[in-house]
Amino acid sequence: MNTRRRLTGVVTSNKMQKTVVVKVTRTYQHPLYKKVVHASMKLKAHDELGCEIGDEVLVVESRPLSRDKRWVVQSILKRQGQPMQELPAEEGA
Repeated sequence: MNTRRRLTGVVTSNKMQKTVVVKVTRTYQHPLYKKVVHASMKLKAHDELGCEIGDEVLVVESRPLSRDKRWVVQSILKRQGQPMQELPAEEGA
């Protein structure tokens, strides 16, 4: 296993060619005020797998592919509310 960061998020847009926008949310407790904080960030990721809006995906860091893309979709964890075992097995992934 290499040291690249891996994050899980939900696809919010797939209108670009071979690029998807992934929203990664993170929940943590504020260190001083102890309130639960919900933070999110949007990433542009390279997509060769054909993700759809609403898919839960695993993205991994990569070299810069364009001005905004620094992430690649590694696998699709869930297809719009369907569990992964209902998907056909992916070859060579």
